[in-house]
Formats: sequence, C-alpha cells, structure tokens
Amino acid sequence: MAQQAQPGTVDSSGSKVKTLRGAVVRFAGDSGDGMQVTGTQFTAATALAGNDLATFPDYPAEIRAPAGTTYGVSGFQINFAATDVFTPGDSPDVLVAMNPAALKTNGKDLKRGGLLIVNTGAFTPQNLKKAGYETNPLETDAVDGYNLLAIDITKNTLSAVKETGISSKEANRCKNFWTLGLMFWIYGRELESTIKWIESKFAKEPMVAQANVLALKGGWAYGEAAEISHYRYEVPAAPVAKGTYRNIGGNQATALGIAAAAQLSGVPVVFGAYPITPASDILHDLSRLKAYGVTTVQMEDEIAAVCVSIGASYAGKLGITASSGPGIALKTEAMGLAIATELPLVIINVQRGGPSTGLPTKTEQADLLQAVYGRNGEAPLAVFAAASPGDCFYMTLEAVRFAVKYMTPVMLLTDGYLANGAEPWRVPNVADLPEIDVTFRTDPAGFHPFLRDPATLSRPWAVPGTPGLLHRIGGIERDYNSGNISYDPDNHEKMSKTRAAKIAGMTRDIPDQKMELGNDSGKLLVLGWGSTYGAIREAVARSRERGLDVSHAHVRYLNPFPKNLGELLTRFERVLVPEMNLGQLVKLLRTEYLVPAESFTKIKGLPFKIDEIEEKIRQVMES
Repeated sequence: MAQQAQPGTVDSSGSKVKTLRGAVVRFAGDSGDGMQVTGTQFTAATALAGNDLATFPDYPAEIRAPAGTTYGVSGFQINFAATDVFTPGDSPDVLVAMNPAALKTNGKDLKRGGLLIVNTGAFTPQNLKKAGYETNPLETDAVDGYNLLAIDITKNTLSAVKETGISSKEANRCKNFWTLGLMFWIYGRELESTIKWIESKFAKEPMVAQANVLALKGGWAYGEAAEISHYRYEVPAAPVAKGTYRNIGGNQATALGIAAAAQLSGVPVVFGAYPITPASDILHDLSRLKAYGVTTVQMEDEIAAVCVSIGASYAGKLGITASSGPGIALKTEAMGLAIATELPLVIINVQRGGPSTGLPTKTEQADLLQAVYGRNGEAPLAVFAAASPGDCFYMTLEAVRFAVKYMTPVMLLTDGYLANGAEPWRVPNVADLPEIDVTFRTDPAGFHPFLRDPATLSRPWAVPGTPGLLHRIGGIERDYNSGNISYDPDNHEKMSKTRAAKIAGMTRDIPDQKMELGNDSGKLLVLGWGSTYGAIREAVARSRERGLDVSHAHVRYLNPFPKNLGELLTRFERVLVPEMNLGQLVKLLRTEYLVPAESFTKIKGLPFKIDEIEEKIRQVMES
C-alpha cells in the first residue's frame, strides 16, 4: 500500500507530521542483527496504535551463513494502515538496511522515492566485498531516486549504551533496538510497551536490559534532535468491529485451535511431532498448553510421531501430528494405516519449498497433489486449507470436527507464509465456536469394529478396555461384516468403495462455496486456495474499481470440494487460478469438472504480490 500522505501538521519538536493511509516497512540485516525481534516489536506497537496490519518474516535458508553475506540476510516486512489490510504489501515504502548485503538483496524492491535508512557503520570494505560490491553504493548513483538517510547506527548505539559498561560485543547487539527507536519516532509509536517487553525478556540480565532500553531511547532521541530532512508520519487507527484483539501468527492460531478442540470435544489431545521448519512452533506453543488437555510428545523421527498419534486415537484420544513436506512424505505409510483402520487423525502440513530439503524457510503450495493422492492403494483423505493466519484456528477446528464425525484422517494445509506471518485476530467467544460432538461406543450388543453409521459411513469409536468391545484392527484389509481379516476380492472392493464414499459424503457437512468479492457470475472468476487469499482479494478489488467484471472465490475444502463448486465455475466465462506451485489445483478442477481453468503460477519461495495478480487479470480481460 502506498504512503498516501495528507496535508500534515507540526509536532512539539517542530518536525513536520504527515498523515498517511498506510505504509509498508521492511527491516533487513544479518541473521545476528535481530531483524525478526525488531519487526515483531514494531508490529506490537503498531497493533497498540490501532492499525490493521499484516506481516511477512523472511528467514535465510542457511542456518549459519557467514556474517555479512547475502545468504545470511534476514528480513521482516509489515504493512499497516488505517483501512483493512490483507497482505504484507508489495514494495516497501521504507527499507532499513543494516549492512551492504541487506541493501544488495532488498534494495531493488524499495519504491522509487521511498525512504532508505542504512547503517553506514557496517559499510566497511570487508562487508562490501562479501556483498559483492566493488564500490560503496552509497557513494554512487545506485541510491539515486531514494530518500537516503545514512546513519552510523553502530557508532550511535555504542554511544547510547556506553554508561552501562557492557562489552563492545554486547553493545553492538543493541543496534536493532536503536533502529527500532528511530522508526518509532518516524511513525509516532510509543516506547512503553517495548520497554516493558525488554525488561521482562532480560529480567535475569539487568545490564543487558538497561542497554537495550537506552539504545531504544537513543534512536528516538536521534530522530527528535537530529536535523533529518524527512517527515514524521501518522497512520490513524483502523475502524474495527468491537471485541478483544491480539496479534496472531498461523502456527500460534493452529496451536490454539488444537487446544480449543480438546476443550470443545471433551477429549484430550495427544500431539506427536518431530521438529521441522516451518512447523516446529506448533509443537513449541502446544507444549505450554498442558492445562488445556494437550499432551505433546516429541518423537525420534517423523514416522514415530505420526504412529504415536494413531495409537492415541486408537486409545480414545484426539491424535494430531504436524510437519512439512519432507516429514509428510515420511508419514505416508502410517497415514495409510490410519485410513485402513478408520481412526480420527489430523495431519497438519505447513508447506515449504521443495522437493527434498528444498527451501526450508521459504513458502510454497506444492503439496496439494501429495495431500490428495500421495499414498499407496486407494487411500482417500479429506484435505482442507486455511486462508490466513487467523483462519488457521478455525480450519483446525474443522479438521478435528470432520475427523471425529467421519472417523477418518483429515489433512490441513497451511504454509510458511501463513505460519510465520501475523495479523490482528478477534478473539472469538467460546459460545460462538462450533460444537465437536464425540460419541464412544459402549453398548456391546451387535458390536464389531466396522459396523457403520448409515448416515456418515463412519465406524464406531470403541476405546480398548470397554467391557464387551474387545476388537483388533490393523493395516491388513478387514471384512465389511465382521471386522476380521479378509483377503476376499469382492470384500476388498466393497471396503475400498465404502472408504471413498465416506470421504465423498462429507459434502453434506461442507458449506457451499461462497464468493469473497464480486458477483456469482460474469466474465472472470479468480479462484484461489490457501495463503493466496489476501493478494487475490486486493487485486480483484483494485480491478473492480477500474470497472472490470471480475470476482473472487476461495476454496477451503479441497477434497471433497463443496457440492456447488462445479456449478459455480460454469457461471463464469473464464476461471483464473493463481497458485504457488506449477498448477496443482487447476489439475484437480479440470479433472473433476472438465472446465478450462487457466493457471497462473509462482514458485519462487515468495508469496504473490498484489500487482502480479492485478496485471494478470488485466491481461486475461484484454485477451
């Protein structure tokens, strides 16, 4: 969102203040420069100021890349505004570059005329060489067209914290808070909440806490006292519905959804997991929620993690596991076991770039076909997807609700963009959350483990040890009428068709596909899934403002599809599907509905920009 400035005022220090509708700010520096902490604290202060916002942390793929190299650059972008925000923004209005490598990798994205803040203290000959510069770009025309604010942040930080007596190494680590203080001054953010956070974070290291507070105040004081030829900005609070709000990331929301599911169902959760980027934070967050019926088990590998969750479901608990693409691949055989035994299991796939190890810290949507088809044999699996960080909470509840009602595994797809991004989230009233009804079989009369509910085709959930309900299940095919092992070919076909019909029958409970924006018929439908939601919505909104007949729908239920989706697609002359893969949803739509859906793909480890989708819409409408 561009910084659309209105006539400004003058503050108490005599600085000019311009009112903006919104701004996009990006912090970039070495992995050790604390850019994620800086961005997170700027986000917290922005939320307290009442702005709507969306963030995009960008982590380096190398765990320990050499300091000062382009491989080790870490970034954090935030889009905040006085209006609704759906994406972390396209090009930043402000770029904070803590070293030459940060400028090298991010400078091309800064808007012309944007504010470029650089730490000249890091522009040493050695760092310039590491970043691939032959000459200092600050002394060439490379920064022409930008509003350059060159500050020796390193030197100013050391001066600000000198009185604490901490070592030079520790003092140098405070420069991110000095930078944050300057940004707080530029955008009129208060310091108190961040000071409290620092004092709490470093409560056992009072000298470090004092140094960071002094650095924060030093950055603010620099903006207050120095004659920098730049406006201060004010972004008014966004109008929001009444309620209690908190900033939430996708992994946090997923963890809260799991804990809420335990409470709503009355069935404790056993979460089996093995650490993997970018899913690990779900395990970390859940480990703090033991009081809410959640048991976390960190296993020795991905296979053990899913198996312990399946065992928990067999024992009458809610078995849930989470991983990313490589880990999901390892869980595949056990997922087939859960399908064969027809036990409720939720598998959360936080997608990342692949194949193999791929791009561990970058985002992608390339696991859709793996989710729908990636198992041996006829092994149907329900697949859902979240559309935003906050939506991860609700779709987690949906995954659990369907898993226990239909006695089947359900996979929930999120991705690194949703997992690490954040947005203001209205905390729901518990009374408004969906019911998750669980019924355990207790009556032994006529029982066998695959006796089916005629409405859902689900088998009974019988907890081992319940009197009269002794039974055995496993990965070998079972007899439809008794649950005993069966090698009969007709029985195998009947069981395979029954399991498929059970998944297909979920459409009775899946809500009809709705329109997010625009009419339910017309020239062009832009259909998305997962984290493309915000970029598509903004692009469609802009296109409609230009008079184009374009609409937006977003699919959260990917297998099975909502029952009205096929009919909805036929009402549009053309269907465009943006995906962060090479066209996987398009394949499913063409196969299921025989519609000539058109693919628009991006597979760079980065989310779509609004401009990219808007330009594609223009091209499609003109062709």
